[in-house]
Amino acid sequence: MEFKKIEEEALRIKELYSKYEEKNFNRRWNKEELFIGLVSDVGDLSRLIIAKEGMMKIENIEEKLEHEISDCLWSILVLAKEYNINVEEAFLKNMKTLEEKIKK
Repeated sequence: MEFKKIEEEALRIKELYSKYEEKNFNRRWNKEELFIGLVSDVGDLSRLIIAKEGMMKIENIEEKLEHEISDCLWSILVLAKEYNINVEEAFLKNMKTLEEKIKK
């Protein structure tokens, strides 16, 4: 799937979540809450990485690791949209900067 399509899918699901939030809580998550969600997902991911490396036991580790990494990506894409950041351009620019730094 093309990166733009992945972004579009993330934002489509975000809109569905927003409608759910409005219906059930009378408001949408704000930017700070979206960030807290990302931090929570990264915490979950950290436990899964520890388990994957053999220091914890978690069943269905591969499935859970895949899920959590995609949750983190979703949060990044949504936050990028909230802050008007073109993730693809920013990523490629950053990779070029890193490559130039490494080659020095």
